[in-house]
Amino acid sequence: MATATKYIKNSFEKSRTGKDKALWAEHKKRIQKWRKEPTVKRLEKPTNPARAKELGYKAKKGVAVARVKERRTSGLHPRPTRGRRHKRMGRRKLKIAKSHQVQAEEKAEKRFPNMTVMNSYLVAEEGRYKFYEVIMADPEHPNIKRDPELRWVTQKNQRNRAQRGKTSAGRKGRNR
Repeated sequence: MATATKYIKNSFEKSRTGKDKALWAEHKKRIQKWRKEPTVKRLEKPTNPARAKELGYKAKKGVAVARVKERRTSGLHPRPTRGRRHKRMGRRKLKIAKSHQVQAEEKAEKRFPNMTVMNSYLVAEEGRYKFYEVIMADPEHPNIKRDPELRWVTQKNQRNRAQRGKTSAGRKGRNR
């Protein structure tokens, strides 16, 4: 027998992939609205609750979710302004070592300095942007200190996890 979580996961996946046309149309409208919002936005609850729960989200005070909009580009070398001009102007694409997910986690951690990034997941992507939801916890909140499953966030060595590449996405980038 299928659980409610499994149905939620399946419906969210159908909306992302376009297998269900009605859900897909709604998903596209949602993305259009997100595009106009700020780069980092705090949310009341996660868009994909099944995935958020898998990664450690709990619906309690002290735990927050933020949606981060990340540009889908590798960037370009700056145009040379003086001296010899190359034939191609050196404007090849840069290959940044960090993934978009790691950059999104860093943006969220910078925007909310009192929170610790626990994990993140991809919510949507389009031609220009990728949207990630970052799960964060406040290490000073009494609910987090009391919860045995979230207490690890309060340790001193867990500060600035995203900046130091200690999240799961950061570890993948460091081949760990």
